[in-house]
Amino acid sequence: MIHNVYRICSWLLRGLDRAEEVLICLLLSVMIVLSCLQIVLRLFFSGGFLWADPLVRHLVIWVGMFGAAAVTNRGKHIALDVISFLLPPKLLPWLRIVIDLFSATVCGVLVWAAIVFVRNEAMFGGRELLGIPSWGWNLVFPLAFTLITLRFLLGVGRELRRISGKQESLTVEESV
Repeated sequence: MIHNVYRICSWLLRGLDRAEEVLICLLLSVMIVLSCLQIVLRLFFSGGFLWADPLVRHLVIWVGMFGAAAVTNRGKHIALDVISFLLPPKLLPWLRIVIDLFSATVCGVLVWAAIVFVRNEAMFGGRELLGIPSWGWNLVFPLAFTLITLRFLLGVGRELRRISGKQESLTVEESV
């Protein structure tokens, strides 16, 4: 029964990963097309779309935040990892658990701060872009930080499974 739940969760997480990759590619494509279109319109027609530049700025933030969630999932996020070279390989999983728990805690606080930010943006308002209020564009912050928090917590679970022997352990080279 537990094995079936694990397989279903694993399947759902792979689907979420694929959806995230598609979203990032789609947003990046829209950014590139809009930017190139703006350049052409300005060079050859002395004009452009008024909404395109603010939209591209918002899309840069969305791609950056969801990109951060994607690299966190792969364990390729920015990390200062000096201690892992000094510890014996036997202690590395425990170090990764501590680091992932700390990172999840920090990101959890950022989720809360992002929710407060979006709530304040909704209460006090900002400028609309394409009919979407400013708080709608800023929803990326709580969404992405929630994803990042979950990814760090999943990393803790993955390390605990490795320690318990239910999953292969990584070598030092694979973990860095």
